[in-house]
Amino acid sequence: MPDVKKHVVLSETERLRRKRFLSATLITCIALAMIGGSLHVVSLGSVRMGEMRGLATYNLKEESTRIRAAGEDIALHAENESRKDEIAGYTVAQADALLPKEQWKQLDEMVLIPAGKFIMGTDLPNADAASRPQHVVDLKAYRIDKYLVTNAQYARFIAATGHRPPSTWKNGKAQDGTLLLPVTMVNWFDAQAYAKWAGKRLPTEAEWEKAARGTDGRRWPWGNEMDPSRLNTYYNVGSASLVTTYANGVSPYGVYDMAGNVDEWVDSDFLPYKGTDAQADVFQGKIAKVQNAQDQAMKVADLVPVSRQYKVLRGGSWKGDPFSTATYHRDYSWSNYASDFYGFRCASSVVN
Repeated sequence: MPDVKKHVVLSETERLRRKRFLSATLITCIALAMIGGSLHVVSLGSVRMGEMRGLATYNLKEESTRIRAAGEDIALHAENESRKDEIAGYTVAQADALLPKEQWKQLDEMVLIPAGKFIMGTDLPNADAASRPQHVVDLKAYRIDKYLVTNAQYARFIAATGHRPPSTWKNGKAQDGTLLLPVTMVNWFDAQAYAKWAGKRLPTEAEWEKAARGTDGRRWPWGNEMDPSRLNTYYNVGSASLVTTYANGVSPYGVYDMAGNVDEWVDSDFLPYKGTDAQADVFQGKIAKVQNAQDQAMKVADLVPVSRQYKVLRGGSWKGDPFSTATYHRDYSWSNYASDFYGFRCASSVVN
């Protein structure tokens, strides 16, 4: 018998019911697809975070003891300031006995940087505007510390002067195994006080840069290519390193750690170079200020311009972006701020 197709006539009510069902099914399918895609992205993100954690150089359970916000360091520093008279610290004899004479002599070495012109700054378009433009600077001869100032050297200074020790020291003393690490948790005033005690001074920004890059305008102390094996940066170590570590990363003059390890205080204010294309606001000192009761309730603050200038930091650090370790890169902070990646070295003028 021939097939007979049956035609079902739907009522208007049934047709609307089926239409709503079809729409609901379609929406459900789209939602499931979106959820599935989101879960996939989350999964990929989790895998990526796992990879990043795998590259970490310390147990992430210890992260809270390793990474601190600048504000937290400032608070720790302020607390330490308030109890400076309660800390025992070293006697002069104890500080002198921390290292043998040969090691003291090594750490106290300075390098002569000859008089003459050098290329300062950069014209690279991807560099921070504050580092532009490239220009030529003519300097007199000077000397600069071969190594960053260490905890051992700073201990001598504290013992001799009664100056407050860094907040990370226990009972006024550096922790075991840290004597040859660069001293940190020091602000610009601490660095300046040490330099004066040592019969030296902080280098100017130009002096620091010439000692780091020489006269040929290189991007890093060793050349124009980033080489992670030549410096301590971006958590490839996970903390500051011994100041004598990177012999393969020295500058053209043989100065250590001019890239990475710790940011270095210099004497100069953070001011624009002549002809810079950086916005003037970049160089304007600002402080966080709660403007009204509503801001206070919401725990927010505005950055308000003040008449003081930031101080320059150079060299990048063990925490920072590798490209912030370029010889021309300028960092800055308030002179009373301290951090576990702020350190310094000294310079001295050459008397003719």
